[in-house]
Amino acid sequence: MWAGGLQRLYVKDEGLNPTGSFKARGMTTAVSRASNLGQRHWRLPRPERRRCSGSLRRSCGDPCRHRYAADTPAANVIECQAFGAKVVKLNGLISDCGKYVAEHKDREGWYDVSTLKEPYRIEGKKTMGYELWEQFTGKLPDVILYPTGGGVGLIGMCKAFDEMQEMGWIGAERPRMVAVQAEGCAPIVRAWEAHQNSAQFFQNAATVASGLRVPGPLGDLMILSMLRQTKGTALTVTDEEMLQAGGNWLLSKGYSPLPKAPQR
Repeated sequence: MWAGGLQRLYVKDEGLNPTGSFKARGMTTAVSRASNLGQRHWRLPRPERRRCSGSLRRSCGDPCRHRYAADTPAANVIECQAFGAKVVKLNGLISDCGKYVAEHKDREGWYDVSTLKEPYRIEGKKTMGYELWEQFTGKLPDVILYPTGGGVGLIGMCKAFDEMQEMGWIGAERPRMVAVQAEGCAPIVRAWEAHQNSAQFFQNAATVASGLRVPGPLGDLMILSMLRQTKGTALTVTDEEMLQAGGNWLLSKGYSPLPKAPQR
């Protein structure tokens, strides 16, 4: 029996995607379709867009430019540059990068593939929902806990479930959707706990989970609506809890524990 009364707990490892990133599903679909429609100049206002240049290259071979927050990890920047992307750092968070792209994209002819600025990333992300149905042999899990930054995956899975019902694959039942956010950046959780329909900008957002550091998610209305419709909830975890859980998972797979950081 797992903590919390769970009898079975499954983990869907998005690190097994071809690019090694959970971003691959949505991004490869978006750039493949947009490239087919004639787009050639890409802009990504993201602080953690690791391997998205790889997704772009593998999808259509076109170059792109990234607008990164100034404190983005160096490994993310180096990897994007290695795939031929031009990286520009801006002082601020993802919201500041997104604002920069919005102000320049029309004048400079950029195609904005950031969260919910085009229709195809959700189409890529919804494949998680179809895979779950297939992997559970025509059923769906009772509860889905989803790490939520921009929330495209959560929105996409709910879209997949609606489509399955329309095709007669499932009935009206739905998994309870749980949006999990970092304590240091939890606009959805705050809105949920305050019984609000939209989220307020989360000031001074800070977390080691850069993929969750989205202080103003554009899909807030949809995310909160889907939580209500599925009788789900929203909750936070601390950075310490995330790091500990990650370390425990590595140990369970037979990896040696990471060495402790040297004392200064």
